[in-house]
Order: sequence, then structure tokens, then C-alpha cells
Amino acid sequence: QVQLVESGGGLVQAGGSLRLSCAASGRTFRVRMGWFRQAPGKEREFVASINWSISSTDYADSVKGRFTISRDNAKATVYLQMNSLKPEDTAVYYCAQYRLTTTAVRLTTTVDYWGQGTQVTVSS
Repeated sequence: QVQLVESGGGLVQAGGSLRLSCAASGRTFRVRMGWFRQAPGKEREFVASINWSISSTDYADSVKGRFTISRDNAKATVYLQMNSLKPEDTAVYYCAQYRLTTTAVRLTTTVDYWGQGTQVTVSS
């Protein structure tokens, strides 16, 4: 199976930046990858996604203009650059590998594999 290993989370002040990384191993495909997040007491929500050819990206309205998703296919790694962080961005962030034929990228049910999650805390 696929294993997704995340890193880069931590504590940052409001207005600061963090860069999350997700390294994939195992049996992988040239499929869409993404990031979701989950705050305490809330459901896991979509953050961003990117396809294999890096020709298509999607962002949640709450992060558009502040976050940037990217990938290095040679390294099988996906990144999430987070700028202008707000306290409301505090959550556990999860890397995701979508199903081969997924279209509804904002739904957790379209995800085949999840990372273990990395904590991002934004202080005010």
C-alpha cells in the first residue's frame, strides 16, 4: 500500500509562514494529491489539491491567495506553502492521495490514502 509521511508542522505566530511536505512511498500512481485539515471538534475539510501534470489546482476559499500547493514528482513529494497564517488555520493537516478517477476533490470520500497528519498551531 501507499505510505504518506508528512513533516513541517509547528507553532507559528499569526502572519507567519510554514511549509508542509508529504513524501509518498509504496505503490503510487500519477494521480491527484491534496491536503485536508481537521481542527478539534470539527470535520476534516478540504484545503488544496493538485494533479500530476501540475496543470490543475484547487483551493478552499478560506486559503486561496495565502496557500500554495506544489509537487516534485521526481521526489514523489507534495508541498503546501502556507503564508499569512491566521489562528483559524490551526488544525492537524493531512496529506491525501486521491482515487485514480476522482472528480470531487473536496470530498474526503474521494481519497484513497492519508498521511498521519502534522499539527499546525497559529498563535495570535
